[in-house]
Amino acid sequence: MYAVVEIAGQQFKVARGQKVYVHRLEANEGTQVEFDRVLLMEKNGSVMVGQPTVDGAKVAATVVAHVKGDKVAVFKKKRRKTYQKWNNHRQFFTQILIQDVLAKGESVKTLLNAEFKPWTLRKPDANETPVVEAAAPVVEEPKQVKPKTRKTTAKKTKTEES
Repeated sequence: MYAVVEIAGQQFKVARGQKVYVHRLEANEGTQVEFDRVLLMEKNGSVMVGQPTVDGAKVAATVVAHVKGDKVAVFKKKRRKTYQKWNNHRQFFTQILIQDVLAKGESVKTLLNAEFKPWTLRKPDANETPVVEAAAPVVEEPKQVKPKTRKTTAKKTKTEES
């Protein structure tokens, strides 16, 4: 099941359990938000297209974090006019976790955040073999190198030659 929803003036194709970055929302982290501007919805193979929105459809989401995007450098230049201008910009985004895509009359089935945290560590089973750490690399002492002696040859001047 997926839906095309309008969030903060942009359209996103979303599905249950997906994390999406949208323009900054006026909601605190951890709060539940609902978006009712669903433009298209697919459920069990049937596609419902709104005119302009699907009647009664909603997308439920949870605000995960407020973040800043990558830095964008803006450089303007006009040839032969001695005009150059640098400007930098970082956009504010809100990361949301899509809880569910709801048709008319459905309620929200919230997702557990543990299902969508790939950075959590799992405990090893009792049957698993433990991971053996690699041995520390052997560091050899550097060889003593004799300094090279330079053979200097003095150039003969004109007075010495004659």
